[in-house]
Amino acid sequence: MIEFQNVSVDFKQKTGKLTAVREVSFKIEKGEIFGIAGSSGAGKSTLMRTINLLQSPTSGHLLVGGKNITKYRGKPLRDHRRSVGMIFQHFNLADNLTVYQNIAFVLRTAGKTPAETEKAVCEYLSLVGLSEKAGAYPSKLSGGQKQRVAIARALAGGANILLCDEPTSALDAETTISILNLIKSLSKQLGITVVIITHELEVIKSICSRCAVMDGGNLIELGDVYDLFTKPQHDYTRQLIGHVHKHELPLKALRSMDGLLVRLTFRGWQANTPVISDATVRFGVNFNILAGRVEYIGGKPLGILYVNPLGNPESVRHALDYLKEVVREVEVIDNGV
Repeated sequence: MIEFQNVSVDFKQKTGKLTAVREVSFKIEKGEIFGIAGSSGAGKSTLMRTINLLQSPTSGHLLVGGKNITKYRGKPLRDHRRSVGMIFQHFNLADNLTVYQNIAFVLRTAGKTPAETEKAVCEYLSLVGLSEKAGAYPSKLSGGQKQRVAIARALAGGANILLCDEPTSALDAETTISILNLIKSLSKQLGITVVIITHELEVIKSICSRCAVMDGGNLIELGDVYDLFTKPQHDYTRQLIGHVHKHELPLKALRSMDGLLVRLTFRGWQANTPVISDATVRFGVNFNILAGRVEYIGGKPLGILYVNPLGNPESVRHALDYLKEVVREVEVIDNGV
C-alpha cells in the first residue's frame, strides 16, 4: 500500500517559492491499478516521483508498505528504489545496447550474479512476449516493442510497484491498447501495484480501478473510475470528462432539427433498458436519435444518447419528466429557439 499524508512539494525560484504539490492525502491499495490525471503543470508527475523519492516531499509523509520512506537515504533508499520500477513516454532505452543488454545492465548494477541476470532477463522478456528480440537493438523495434522492453527492464529486478509516466502518449491507438492490456495482465499475474499518470482520460478509463484528479498542485477529486466518469463532482473533472464523452453531432441533422436537443446519460442497468421506446408508447412522442453509444468502464455500462423529441409541447414535457425519473440525468442542451 502507498499512502500520501499531507504531502507537499515546493521548488525554489528566483521569484520565490513554487508549490507543485499541495498537502495531498490519499491511499493506493496493494495490487491496484491507480490513475493520476490532470493537464500539464497539474503536479501529477511530481507527486508520482515522490513514490521512488526521485523527488523528496518538502513536507508531509509518504508510507509504502506501512513504512515511512520520506527520510530514506543510503542503503534503505537504494533498496526501496529497486522495489519500484518506472517506465516513461519515450522508453529511455540505451540505443547502443541490445534488448538483452538493456535489461541485464540494470540487474548487474543491482548486484545480481550472471546466472541471476540471465534467468531474470529471459523470464521477463518471455512475460512481455519478446524472447525472440533479445539480440535486437532498440532502433530495430517498433514503439510498442520498445515499451515492452522498458516494462521488462522495470520489473526484472523484482519490483512490486510500477510507475508509468505517460506510458502510451508516443504510441498509436492499436499499440496503446496492446500495452495497456499487457500492464493489466502483469499486474494481475505478478501482484504488482501500478500507478499511471496521464492527461489521456481514455487510458484511465480503460485500465484503472480508481483515479485521483489534480489541478494546480491540488488533489481535487478522488474515487472509483466509473463514478468519476459518470458522476464527476468538480467542474474541472467535468471539463476533462467532457472531452472524452464529446460527440460530434451531424451538422446537417442539427440544421434541420425542429425543437429540443436533449442529452441522456444512462448508468449501469439503465444503459440496457428500452426507455426511449417506453416514452414513445406512453406519451406519443417520437425521438429523432442524433448520436449515441454504450461503453463499458470497469465492466459496467455507460450510455450517452443525444435525441430530438418530436410531438406537441405538453407531451414532450411529460415524456422528459418520465425520462428524468428512469434515466436520472436528462439535460436540455438546446431549446430549439
